[in-house]
Amino acid sequence: MNKVESPASPLIDGSTAAKEKGPSLLQEWKALIKTGIVNSNLITTFAGFWLAVHFTGASFTANWDVFLLTMAGSALVIAGGCIINNWYDADIDPVMSRTKTRPSVTGSIPRNRILMAGVSSTALGHILLLLTTLEAAMIAFLGWFTYVVLYTVWSKRRYTLNTAIGSISGAVPPLIGWAAVDPGLHPIAYMLFLIMFIWQTPHFLALAMKKTKEYKAAGVPMLPAVHGFAMTKRQIAIYVAFLLPLPFLMGELGPVFIVIATLLNIGWLAVSFSGFVMKNDLKWANMIFIYSLNYLTILFLLMVGVTFEFPFG
Repeated sequence: MNKVESPASPLIDGSTAAKEKGPSLLQEWKALIKTGIVNSNLITTFAGFWLAVHFTGASFTANWDVFLLTMAGSALVIAGGCIINNWYDADIDPVMSRTKTRPSVTGSIPRNRILMAGVSSTALGHILLLLTTLEAAMIAFLGWFTYVVLYTVWSKRRYTLNTAIGSISGAVPPLIGWAAVDPGLHPIAYMLFLIMFIWQTPHFLALAMKKTKEYKAAGVPMLPAVHGFAMTKRQIAIYVAFLLPLPFLMGELGPVFIVIATLLNIGWLAVSFSGFVMKNDLKWANMIFIYSLNYLTILFLLMVGVTFEFPFG
């Protein structure tokens, strides 16, 4: 939210001094952890856990301990990766408006403490996941390694494919949730992975279009910054089209899911195609970005909804 500073004197307006203090320590740690990313990934982790309970015929209430360990462990591993990402990117974050006030940039939290927090959170999260199944912990490590090493350190500053590489890490949370219940994984679990993997590219390319100037200034080779908006639009449409067959490969979730998921895919594809005729590229990118958020929320709530009556049996 944009804050409007009061012209009143601090002696008259006591809130002015409070505003000048800046973010609290809690707010700064929330920025380092990237709570928005953690929360969105936990939604898909929960969906994976829920569907695994459904397909294995287990009882959700009888697995509360596993559920809590899964969610806490996943949250800590994801948060650990985000903290290390902030620690590593402290040199380029100052040139981007959405990252320049992070404590890793301002120095309000010492860099060694940030790194220690990232490593500790990662380690503790894996320990908690090991208390569920070995497979859940291994999948979590794959996601963490992809995000921290393959994305943050290796590809983010070198290749336009960084988005696709980073999408692997964002696609594993539902597999973590599923593997905590069913280490063997069901074919539906792999469909969840594919949905998340494909979804992320149009979502983040739309964001990159909105922030193209900042990515150029930071030297991050995002696709729109390197190859322009026309190619980015084509890539977004192609990725969205790849989502079309997936609901039909998830027939075990029932006809209601197939119909609604297909309508969501068609709607997103229509918005994608509209980019070829719209003159305002940034307005279109914002439409894609907003649709992607609503798409993911509705789709995963739908998965839980169509199986709602079963996991408590």
